[in-house]
Amino acid sequence: MTDKTLKQTVLDELAWEPSVNAAHIGVTARDGVVTLSGHVETYAEKWGAERSVERLAGVKAVAEELEVRSHYYTGHGDDDIAKRALNVLDWDVAIPHDKVRVKIENGWVTLSGELFWQYQRAAAEADVRKLPGVTGVTNMITIDPSIQASDVHAKIKTAFARNAMIDAEDITVVTDGGKVTLSGVVDSFYERDLAARTAWSAPGVTQVEDNLLIA
Repeated sequence: MTDKTLKQTVLDELAWEPSVNAAHIGVTARDGVVTLSGHVETYAEKWGAERSVERLAGVKAVAEELEVRSHYYTGHGDDDIAKRALNVLDWDVAIPHDKVRVKIENGWVTLSGELFWQYQRAAAEADVRKLPGVTGVTNMITIDPSIQASDVHAKIKTAFARNAMIDAEDITVVTDGGKVTLSGVVDSFYERDLAARTAWSAPGVTQVEDNLLIA
């Protein structure tokens, strides 16, 4: 795929994605690396634009330079965002009560604390990502290492084999306690991300090191 073709593919995908207003997003493509520039209304839109590009064939990496610039939300500052973040986390039944700490600085949310599963960690980030006034999210939540699972390696390889979007034969899985290292070759950025998320879903996993290469 040429740079010109990839750029047009990205532009078409952004225009197709209903959660993204592509009017103020610029795109460049070079050797499989796509750069997004310009501005969007919300952090959720920024996140959606990046994910839309990552799932495209031919994309090897995304350099995201989008700025969150809301013209409609004035809010009440970081204290208001923090209050709403705590509320939305409290309402989410997937997240244990009082396990996540929130820090806000100039609209940027930093999450910390310790949870039991990766899906809970992802849910906490998804909850605050959609709040008005949020300009970015740093997820520093760790996974409780006390949960142990037998044969993590076999469970991950079996999960890969079940997924039609993952070529399990080309992925090597190495486990060391709760740490999982993935290496090998995949066909797309999307497959790489899916493999990492699948590995995170195994019980007892506290860290995933993604060394996968995109063919």
